[in-house]
Amino acid sequence: MTRTLTTISALAAFALVSCDASGRKSTAMDVSPQKPTEPTGKVIKNDDEWRQLLSAEQYHILREAGTERPNGRAYKEFKQQGAGSYHCAGCNALLFSSKEKFDSDCGWPSFYDPAKAENVDIREDISLGMTRVEVLCARCGGHLGHVFEGEGFNTPTDKRYCINGGGLRFVPDEAKP
Repeated sequence: MTRTLTTISALAAFALVSCDASGRKSTAMDVSPQKPTEPTGKVIKNDDEWRQLLSAEQYHILREAGTERPNGRAYKEFKQQGAGSYHCAGCNALLFSSKEKFDSDCGWPSFYDPAKAENVDIREDISLGMTRVEVLCARCGGHLGHVFEGEGFNTPTDKRYCINGGGLRFVPDEAKP
């Protein structure tokens, strides 16, 4: 039985971290084995530079304010990740950490507060015929998701930062400096 569970676990890990046709790792959320260098100021790139830097999904989320589907691969990966930090996939700014992570069961990664508040901006979003509060990377302006308040979650802030996992880069705590 233990051997069967080990085999199933290995197959599940392979499915989450598989390779695409080019041989590149194709996880839904980037994972970095090293702590990235954070930007110290604004990160400004033209559209062509962003397209070269980001995957098609990352570009859609970060530069076009797209939304990944709920309960997708990024969310499943997020739920399996242990202690670590979450950086912007566009510019490496530290945004959230596993210390503020919680399971809201909404289908997207959730945090109750940023790990580094100066790297997170919010603004009113009136798209889709409703008013919401959009969450952006303060360094590169990338769209991350939305923040909701007053939903009754048992967290210190009563906020839910509902974030697109495809716009994040996870750095495990044991990553090399």
